[in-house]
Amino acid sequence: MSALAKNYNRRKISFKRGKGSFLYSTNGEKYLDFIQGIAVNSLGHTNSHLVKAINKQSKKLWHVSNAFIIPEGEKLAARLSKKSFADFVIFQNSGAEATEAAIKVARRYFYSIGQPKKNRILCVKNSFHGRTLATIYASGSKKMTEGFGPKVDGFDHFKFGDHISLKKSITDKTAAVMVETVMGEGGIKVIPDWCLKGLRKICNEKKILLILDEVQCGIGRSGNFFAFENSKIKPDIVPIAKGIGGGFPLGAVLMNKKVAAGMTIGSHGSTFGGNPLAMSVGNAVLDQIFKRGFLANVKKLSKYFHSELNKLKVEYPKIIKEVRGVGLLIGLQLHNDQTKFIQELLDNKLLTIRAAENVIRILPPLNVKKKEIKTAIKIIRKVCSTHK
Repeated sequence: MSALAKNYNRRKISFKRGKGSFLYSTNGEKYLDFIQGIAVNSLGHTNSHLVKAINKQSKKLWHVSNAFIIPEGEKLAARLSKKSFADFVIFQNSGAEATEAAIKVARRYFYSIGQPKKNRILCVKNSFHGRTLATIYASGSKKMTEGFGPKVDGFDHFKFGDHISLKKSITDKTAAVMVETVMGEGGIKVIPDWCLKGLRKICNEKKILLILDEVQCGIGRSGNFFAFENSKIKPDIVPIAKGIGGGFPLGAVLMNKKVAAGMTIGSHGSTFGGNPLAMSVGNAVLDQIFKRGFLANVKKLSKYFHSELNKLKVEYPKIIKEVRGVGLLIGLQLHNDQTKFIQELLDNKLLTIRAAENVIRILPPLNVKKKEIKTAIKIIRKVCSTHK
């Protein structure tokens, strides 16, 4: 009997090792892993560059308090800033912490300019921003908040795509609008570029902040470094995590100079956030993602993958309802509940994971090979053929 709490519905399988796009189970079976820790292992399993970076840093220094300058963190922050809208970065350990920090930064900004009553965050109903007490209420999901009362106040909600509801929900107490550029858990729903531009315009008009949660869709997952880049807008605050650590726990909140001014000494902190080991891994991830042609290849492969999945949709219109997503953040929406389909993919050695709205999430590593995508398509087609 396991001593672990029962808060996870674990599949009855475990793995002893991984390499690239593949996992090897304890009973010797080989699986094509298109979950990758839920978009975490951006460079696949046991990437040689990351392993080398961890080994090198582990022999020098693992952890030191943020009471001291950490050169590895200074380097990573500078690189993130150079490649983004951000002027400043605060490092955390996870996506939930990064989102929490983003909320704090927004509230603290208005406090610092003498408007402490502007402290409410407007979010999409049934979005996903993490599992802390604050972020579950930010998500506005009844399922996620059940049993965790009293309610953490300070969050208002509007329906995805309902711009009238959005505008009506902004009050004189609204500090920021916070949305996922691509809703992950919510069903791989992409906010269109024109909508992102509209959000930026509304925030400018109302003199409030725009927070784009890129914990799942950022760091190359979309084919751009950030998913919002095509829209040509600049957010005020962006929490990131998952892919930036390539499998090592690492998160961050990026912010512009204006809002960062409110984060004075002692306003926020983290014991482990920004430790030398994590920072070294983050820098190693960027070494790979910033290589010439890397993101162009992500776009090329994702275009092929989306095209092949759409062919399956035409071939099996009664099974596949819609192919969603951008880059290698892909959602396959089925007409019926996806549970059995996911299990049959697993039986055929392809690992995927669910999302809302009967969506199967497909999240290969960013350095996936075309032949591995072809294998995945072959397995999906096989399972589709059994559901006629």
